[in-house]
Amino acid sequence: MAKTNRSAAEIIGELGPFAEVEAVHGVSYDGRHVWFAAGDSLKAVDPASGTILRSIDTAAHAGTAFDGRHLYQIAESRIHKIDPRTGEVLGWIPAPEGGAAGLAWAEGMLWVGQYRARKIHQVDPETGAILRTIESNRFVTGVTWVDAELWHGTWEDEQSELRRIDPLSGEVLESLEMPPDTIVAGLESDGGERFFCGGGDSRKVRIVRRPPRAAEELAEAAARQAAPSARA
Repeated sequence: MAKTNRSAAEIIGELGPFAEVEAVHGVSYDGRHVWFAAGDSLKAVDPASGTILRSIDTAAHAGTAFDGRHLYQIAESRIHKIDPRTGEVLGWIPAPEGGAAGLAWAEGMLWVGQYRARKIHQVDPETGAILRTIESNRFVTGVTWVDAELWHGTWEDEQSELRRIDPLSGEVLESLEMPPDTIVAGLESDGGERFFCGGGDSRKVRIVRRPPRAAEELAEAAARQAAPSARA
């Protein structure tokens, strides 16, 4: 079993607090805008200025994801597929039984975090079928993938972490500990060095630096995989 790398999360910026919302729940990123679930609406925010640019009226109390064209939003017992241009709900699938919190898109699949069940499910976006499940030992909030790494947020006993886990075993490989009373209710990567973290009733989106160590480890793993081919 590998030793977990533990360190303090480095908060490098904040968006908000947003006066017009009660809480920030799920978070996603479309390459230009940060989207967050604000209870009865989805908000699109300019990550440079923190200005809310758009709002879509829809049930949005938990995780949010983006597949390159559509938004996906947990709406109680359903996951809605939404056209971000019009706000129209194009379809839906059932959320995993027992409630869902976090939501991410990766390689054609949805990944759904279950808060109190302490699980992450890989879900077929067309049918809602659960394809496999990863167990956690902490409450699971936001979920995100970046560079083949699976990260999720935790929120338990008023303490939150960002965790990088083995997507096969669920083993915790790295933990970024948030300051006390700084919760992570939603999580998304920008595909690079930033994580966007929904801050719940703080009404903020906090920006946390992704540790460079994680990217270095990935490069080393890729080099090891390429080595046999190079020698052949």
